[in-house]
Amino acid sequence: MENEENILGKEKIGKLIKKFSIPCIISLLVNSLYNIVDQIFIGWGVGYLGNGATNVVFPITMICLSFALMFGDGASAYLSLKLGEKKKEEASKGVANGITLATIVSLILCVSILIFLPQLLNVFGCTDVLRKYALTYGGIITIGLPFMMLGTTLNSIIRADGNPKYAMTSMVLGAILNVILDPIFIFVFKMEVAGAAVATIISQILTFVINIKYIKKFKSIKLDKEKFLLQGNVAKKVASLGISSFITQMSFVLVVAVENNLLSKYGANSKYGAEIPITVLGIVMKVSQILNSIIVGIAVGSQPILGYNYGAQKYDRVKNTLKIVLTSSVVISTIAFILFQTIPEKLIAIFGSSDDENYIQFACLSFRIYLMLCICNGIQIPSGIFFQAIGKSVKSAILSLSRQILILIPAFFILGILFGIDGILYAGPFADGFAFIIASTLLIIELKHLKNENITSQGLLNGASTENILDKHIIITISREYGSGGRYIGKLIAEQLGIKLYDKELVEKVAKETGLSEKYIENNEQKRNAIDTLNNGYYFGLNNSDELFLKESELIQEIADKESCVIIGRCADFILKDRKNIIKAFIYSNMEDKINRATQFYGLSKVKAEKEIRRIDKLRANHYKYYTEKEWDNHSNYDICINSDALGVEKSAELICNMVKEKTSLIVG
Repeated sequence: MENEENILGKEKIGKLIKKFSIPCIISLLVNSLYNIVDQIFIGWGVGYLGNGATNVVFPITMICLSFALMFGDGASAYLSLKLGEKKKEEASKGVANGITLATIVSLILCVSILIFLPQLLNVFGCTDVLRKYALTYGGIITIGLPFMMLGTTLNSIIRADGNPKYAMTSMVLGAILNVILDPIFIFVFKMEVAGAAVATIISQILTFVINIKYIKKFKSIKLDKEKFLLQGNVAKKVASLGISSFITQMSFVLVVAVENNLLSKYGANSKYGAEIPITVLGIVMKVSQILNSIIVGIAVGSQPILGYNYGAQKYDRVKNTLKIVLTSSVVISTIAFILFQTIPEKLIAIFGSSDDENYIQFACLSFRIYLMLCICNGIQIPSGIFFQAIGKSVKSAILSLSRQILILIPAFFILGILFGIDGILYAGPFADGFAFIIASTLLIIELKHLKNENITSQGLLNGASTENILDKHIIITISREYGSGGRYIGKLIAEQLGIKLYDKELVEKVAKETGLSEKYIENNEQKRNAIDTLNNGYYFGLNNSDELFLKESELIQEIADKESCVIIGRCADFILKDRKNIIKAFIYSNMEDKINRATQFYGLSKVKAEKEIRRIDKLRANHYKYYTEKEWDNHSNYDICINSDALGVEKSAELICNMVKEKTSLIVG
């Protein structure tokens, strides 16, 4: 990792952004074009009613994509984490379980959708006029969903295996084949919407076949049949790691469902009818998705640059990276805004000609009104990804969900009631503008907190020399509740046994090897919010918290190999669980005693002390659960659990020392 870290911290920012962003942009654009190509040829071969039908079916495919990404991105994150822990067997189980989950769920969804397709189409706003086309297109597309889901799941895993070019090639080849086959099936074979669906399925099968062949080519792991058997804990972990991708996609499904139903309702009461609004706004949203794909690609490509330099407290590089990303995104969104406002009739004409004046009129209104403030996307989207990169999960989640869920959907209902079909269109700029204000405010506040000064390293906690009185090699791990005195007990044990204490010293070692600052490490290690799961981005891979855990795990293993010592926290009991020469202790205390200790030693008021104790313990529990899949305060994880106030810290330390001496007498060799 050192070479990569040096690149992230030293290479020219513009060059880095190009390196990381271009593959992301291409992959995202290919995904967007998959959706648009069908509509272009259907528009010319069938008419706008055919496009309306595909827009009604589109949310169904998005639901399946949500699951595919959850299993693919979850398996990818699992692969990266376990490889970082040097556990190839577990890594391969995670990948295999992700593929198995995708296979099972894809078949269940395929059968369920085929059975309930008419009802699902009603949920997503299908009208009687569109129903014939939607049933035909949706029925055929559904048959190919298992291939699409498995191809997508494998695509994510292949990227994580270090072969993004292979993953991108399989997607691009599928997209190219779709472009070739669409006109053949629609115009030559006269299959109309059925032809577009068949072309899509064949293209998805090609991507699936290319990706499935990669299973035997994995560079980092080997897969055999036994690994594909589902294991409950592994499958659960894979799904939880991919939940961010699932939520992101499903929020879009919810938006389309609400939008289509309201367009049908208010469109029916207007001169446009129900079908024109559903068709047109579906096209408009997919065109805008091309814009968003470029912006997201630029921003996602900047994530490792932002994350590393923020952790290393190289704030000038953080600001410069953000400046380039925002400038590029605003330029792109400005060009798109100009096109949407000046030539909307030409843009809609790409999707087929129509003699219906109402169709052309509503299309022009939709581009000009719904995308009126698309320039704001150049700030809002990168801001959400910026906060994700620096580990500010709450702010990232707010920005990720604010436009779609918190603002746009309520705006649809309220403005629809007030202004009918026009209100649905104005909900777009309302949501864009409001989300822009939130993003800009949070971004300005965050930038004010960035400081350029270098943080000086703290001194070692164990500077004094020690004289080891043990004749055998042994490790003592101390897990502790906040305010229980566990850290001080660890220090007493180290002093009495004449061995080193590793607590703050680990922070310094990690800082030296990663380039991250000690202050950043102290503020981010052993702390995980429940909402941090949303920080697992689609292309992001491991975030700084994951990298910290892996680096600390590596150092803990190295230290345990070399010397007897006491290690405080950091899941050391789990990391070293397979060793025989280890004693695992958990120190706890009742709340009153912890409050008294916090007020005495940390200078907190009683009210603040209790809140801080509960907060820190919750973060430690989340951290432990996330990386070990076990409960932090489950006493069965440890060899000894001590209420520090029942014995006092000195007696507690003495008790553990006696246990250590007893343990060493039993160690052979």
